[in-house]
Amino acid sequence: QVQLAESGGGLVQAGGSLRLSCAASGRTFSTNAMGWFRQAPGKEREFVAAITWSGGVHYADYADSVKGRFTISRDSAKNAVTLQMNSLKPEDTAVYYCAARWGNSIVVVTPERYSYWGQGTQVTVSS
Repeated sequence: QVQLAESGGGLVQAGGSLRLSCAASGRTFSTNAMGWFRQAPGKEREFVAAITWSGGVHYADYADSVKGRFTISRDSAKNAVTLQMNSLKPEDTAVYYCAARWGNSIVVVTPERYSYWGQGTQVTVSS
């Protein structure tokens, strides 16, 4: 099993920044991809960003709605990923979930393909 723990959510004004972190523990060798999804009230969970790694090479991808504003990165020594969120908009308000899976280097955007999930952290962007 892999346990994921998110941190860093909060309340910020539009145009501001937040940094989310996700620390993995347990059988982390069984995963080589981690991502962030978000779910707003009344909406389905949607892909935000993900990163895969293989042989020291990292691949990342982003939802169109966050490209140029969000950056995902991985700290292999800490088994953690971070999501730096800049130029936040009210529509970014949601619960953000960290997820992990084992697969190839292709970034997977479908939440059902991820095996492990964190509890979520609330991000609220005021206008």
